[in-house]
Amino acid sequence: MQRMRPILFIDRDGVIIHETEDEKIERIEKLTFLEDVIYYLRKIKEETDYLFVMVSNQDGLGTSYFPDEEFWPVQNFIVRTLEGEKVKFDAIHIDEHFESDNHPNRKPGIGMLESYLTGEYDIANSFVIGDRATDVMLANNLGCKAIYLNSIYSDKNIDAAFTTKNWKGIYEFLCP
Repeated sequence: MQRMRPILFIDRDGVIIHETEDEKIERIEKLTFLEDVIYYLRKIKEETDYLFVMVSNQDGLGTSYFPDEEFWPVQNFIVRTLEGEKVKFDAIHIDEHFESDNHPNRKPGIGMLESYLTGEYDIANSFVIGDRATDVMLANNLGCKAIYLNSIYSDKNIDAAFTTKNWKGIYEFLCP
């Protein structure tokens, strides 16, 4: 019988790449990776058994507000860059709904992640890594734990398993 593997559900904006003031990264020129993110993601991938799952809300993706032709070149660049550094995501889930849509796929809803709750994965030992309260809420909704990466959206009332300001802290927490 195959062993159940834990998952790192990793947010994209503010966790892998820096957010922008308008919260939309539609050009590669606006893209910058967080300090040391690639280095520590690779180390976590090499030293642990976690599956890597990217989970991101992208408000209005596919609409005139955020056309596909603006999003996908940036997203594909991020994925190719990470893969070139031996950081491959096992799955990527992007939700395109606006918050006002109240769609169950939009974080903190678990609609697009329900397939991970089938008993084939070690959800109790999995983590959501995010920079917003909705990421911590997603962890609670999935039945896993949260790692809160302090950001411009810092909330002092976050109840996460671990809070840090950088990827080195995440690595040290996951790989003691």
